[in-house]
Amino acid sequence: MIQRVIQGLEHRVKVSRFYNQEAYQELRREAEQRGVVVKENRFHLREAVEWIKRAQDATPDRGVSRAYSSAWHPFFRAKGWQQSYPETTGYIIPTFLDAGRYLQDPDLKSRALAMADWEIQVQMPNGAVMGGVLNHHPTPAVFNTGQVILGWVAAFQETQDARYLDAAKRAGNYLLAVQQNDGGWVKGNSEFANPTSTTYNSRVGWSLLLLGQCAGDPRYVEGGERNIRFSLSQQNANGWFRNNCLTDSAAPLLHTISYAIEGIWGAGELLNRTEYLQSAKMSAERLLGTLREDGSVPGRLNHHWQGTVAWSCLTGNAQLAGIWLRLFLKEGDRRFLDGARRLLRFLKASQNCVSENGGLRGGIKGSSPFDGDYGRFEVLNWATKFYVDALLLDEQAEGAADGLKMKEVKTAVAG
Repeated sequence: MIQRVIQGLEHRVKVSRFYNQEAYQELRREAEQRGVVVKENRFHLREAVEWIKRAQDATPDRGVSRAYSSAWHPFFRAKGWQQSYPETTGYIIPTFLDAGRYLQDPDLKSRALAMADWEIQVQMPNGAVMGGVLNHHPTPAVFNTGQVILGWVAAFQETQDARYLDAAKRAGNYLLAVQQNDGGWVKGNSEFANPTSTTYNSRVGWSLLLLGQCAGDPRYVEGGERNIRFSLSQQNANGWFRNNCLTDSAAPLLHTISYAIEGIWGAGELLNRTEYLQSAKMSAERLLGTLREDGSVPGRLNHHWQGTVAWSCLTGNAQLAGIWLRLFLKEGDRRFLDGARRLLRFLKASQNCVSENGGLRGGIKGSSPFDGDYGRFEVLNWATKFYVDALLLDEQAEGAADGLKMKEVKTAVAG
């Protein structure tokens, strides 16, 4: 009884404003719009990359810390840097390889390969990747396994080191072993996921397709296609996806909506399937209508594509910017470029580039405002990863937009 009273008092202290002054000071800075920095892509890219470097260095291994929490976190029961997160470390690998080439920074390649090596060390004996952060009692997670396959395939393509492809094959074999006949996954999902609401596993289907093409093994391609067809069976006529959220399938996070689109679009590009690309485009196009005046999209959206919350999921904003930029690069439709750049300006303004605290500076928060429901008072490694991806894509789009402008001028002159 006394112990419970003490624990209750401790909890009240640790969730108080007094104990979490750093978090509330940052929330106030946001509200007062102090220290807002919006510069060219390269500046923000370097700030974000340096944050991920610090997140990697904050752990005792070569994985990437899940997040920096400015407030006491009730699950981790601590503030500050958290443990390494296998899932997101996996898909940071290709991001660091791409950023390393763009920034001409060989350290990023070294760090990416160190991540890939670490992922092999912590891979489960059955080939799966564990759910949650690094822990001593791992359980398999389908989604996480697919995301790390993306990293191992990128590492193999960069180095031709067979260890990475072998690890990816072990992971792919696990995914095939637990896949349902309809292409979905009910078994093997993370303990943090709702096993009946995982349409976002289209990113796992995409990873199997990528693995199948890289390894020359049609089994993975067939499994990947089965999953993409399953994902498309969950899409409504207006492009919205059913059964597509960890917690609220009636109003899924923009984050998981974007996951679903990314997987279907990635599959369409790999296989050159027009129907996949058009299905992904339909959803992405509907999201253009959800942009708010400040350049953000609501954090959750119902089946009418209406926002159900005031806060914005910054991870989803970054992903959506990347989706729209890929559409622009493929089709030249300026609506997608304009929408992506509005999102990026909002994200840049949300990125703290003035703090002396290395956990806050340069990374992307879970929500805007900082106390929104997604990643409350946290700076997330995956939000920062998708932001880097979008900035790199916008650099490509800059050249494409210039080329399109010249073509329009020549057409006008010729006319």
